[in-house]
Amino acid sequence: MTPSYRELFSVFGRIGLLSFGGPAAQISLMHQELVEKRPWLDEQTYLRALSLCMLLPGPEAMQLATYAGWRLRGVIGGLIAGGLFVLPGALVIAILVALYAAYGTLPLVQAGFLGIKATVIIIVLQALRNLSKKALTDTEHQMIAGLAFLGIFLFNLPFPLIIFCAALWGFAISNDQAPTAVQASPALGKPVQTAVFWLILWLGPLFLLQLSGQELLSDLGWFFARLAVVTFGGAYAVLAYMTQTVVDTYQWISTDQMIDALGLAETTPGPLILVTQFVAMLTGQVAGGPSLALAAGVVALWATFVPCFLWIFLAAPQLDRIAARPRLGAAMHGITAAVVGVILNLSVWFGLNVLFGSLPGWSLGPVSIPLPDPATLDIRALVLTVLAGLLIFRMKSGLATTLGIMVLAGIGLQFL
Repeated sequence: MTPSYRELFSVFGRIGLLSFGGPAAQISLMHQELVEKRPWLDEQTYLRALSLCMLLPGPEAMQLATYAGWRLRGVIGGLIAGGLFVLPGALVIAILVALYAAYGTLPLVQAGFLGIKATVIIIVLQALRNLSKKALTDTEHQMIAGLAFLGIFLFNLPFPLIIFCAALWGFAISNDQAPTAVQASPALGKPVQTAVFWLILWLGPLFLLQLSGQELLSDLGWFFARLAVVTFGGAYAVLAYMTQTVVDTYQWISTDQMIDALGLAETTPGPLILVTQFVAMLTGQVAGGPSLALAAGVVALWATFVPCFLWIFLAAPQLDRIAARPRLGAAMHGITAAVVGVILNLSVWFGLNVLFGSLPGWSLGPVSIPLPDPATLDIRALVLTVLAGLLIFRMKSGLATTLGIMVLAGIGLQFL
């Protein structure tokens, strides 16, 4: 079934507005909208596309939306789907930066943030459960997911290495059968011209900023352009690098502001990597006021998201050729299983950082475990997390309703 452009606007606009909770929740939402509710993508195509997007640098959920739009209506469909996935969150982030600059340090505002962060813990767990049911179809792939979790949780192995090992395992143990027929993808000719066009579109404005003498905007643009190339595995995978650079090297914002930026990005629709927009706008706000903040936000969005279209429009036409080879398809299935383990690690990391004030950890050789300090347990955060779990898992409350209740609950506990 080929949807109309109007249907694409409607469905992907809805996805963009409701895509809270980070990549795990967003992947689950898109599966519900594109596979379960509508016969637009079949299960295997969706999972193959997810594996491809996890291999590419950049926000995997946004690229998955772009791929889905491209698969349905070609390049224009990809632009519609990818753009609508980002723009609602970008508008919300712009408003939140202005509010944060004015009121972010107020105790009641921080209490409201805590309620939202507790909700995100449950949202990600719910999405992780749903994704596991679809991707971990046998013992072999459950084992891959478990090893991926242990590799990154205990040994802090690089995300690309984990994905490579999962793909190699899937490839090695697969039966070498004849290629199978798959549904044809839309054709996309002239890959060289496509690459040149998108590279010029992406990097050209950054060169112009550099030549114009806009030092801050140029530094922001080139930093986030570099970040866009190394963001394998989503925002969390490069969070440490990003924090070190913007806090220690450039000293654009403080560590506390970086943590708040991540929390706000978690609670807005769209990809978590929108934290780059928050960082850029807050930097511009401090350096030159609202006008520079808006310019910095536009530069960050451009540098971060334009390359996503480049990766998808170049790589997507090859996806079904890969899937048609049983061993390569098995390698991608292995990647999908490993992604479950990686997202589980991210869920644990986020939960520990919300619930505890200190994570001194324990190390022995290559093993490093982020053990929390029990004395720093935030009882308010624990109570709010339990409340969010009851609302979502037991009462089946909608996301918007749950977030509203949790903000009020966080503020209420502050009074108590």
